[in-house]
Amino acid sequence: MSKILLLDIEMAPNVAHVWGIWDQNIGINQLQESSYVMCYAAKWLGDKKMVFDSVKKSGEKKMLEGIHKLLDEADAVIHYNGKRFDIPSLNKEFLLHGMHPPAPFKEIDLLTVAKGRFRFVSNKLDYVAQQLGLGKKTEHSGHELWVQCMAGIPKAWKIMEEYNRNDVILLEKVYNKFKPWIKNHLNRNLVEGTDLCCPTCASKNFQRRGYNMTSAGKYQRYQCRSCGNWFRDNKNLKEKGQLRMVNV
Repeated sequence: MSKILLLDIEMAPNVAHVWGIWDQNIGINQLQESSYVMCYAAKWLGDKKMVFDSVKKSGEKKMLEGIHKLLDEADAVIHYNGKRFDIPSLNKEFLLHGMHPPAPFKEIDLLTVAKGRFRFVSNKLDYVAQQLGLGKKTEHSGHELWVQCMAGIPKAWKIMEEYNRNDVILLEKVYNKFKPWIKNHLNRNLVEGTDLCCPTCASKNFQRRGYNMTSAGKYQRYQCRSCGNWFRDNKNLKEKGQLRMVNV
């Protein structure tokens, strides 16, 4: 069974001494405290249980060890802007704490899908989720919430946890809507080693829908009745070989 992790992190802001608030070039000697991972929420796709941890709850090293273990077990990780933000931010923390890289995993960045496959007015998770009728982000006081969490205020941390967890809930809902539109998805047929199934959702409920023609040959094309994904097998109808499903 393939293990697909849904992940969202929250970062503390950089703290610096500045002389103004517009068009400023902040020197390294003005930086008082660098940004760091404050907390994360994660769950395995399809599971109800969600994991949340924070620097307040477990301390920085133990929190990072927990998220490192999850990434190490994952075949794929679903995130929103994670290729540019979440994963590089975590990698920096792992490096600073003397940790080795987690095992390689497939990244499914839903922000990339939103930008590449659709034309929403805004590509923010909150807007996309609301447009799809899936709910919205947890409301909070804005930057002040992060400042209060850095100060260790319990009430602020309670709101932050709710906010972080809800982001993962929205992430899973948006993923399920985006699923048939995602290119280069983890091929679950190969990972799970099951009988022929949809490479994206692993459903065996699919139907033949014409042919996929390439410069190399002609292939049977299918559409999944469960998620709507289009895919084909790898058997050139003019040749002999082992049958396997691949995304179109």
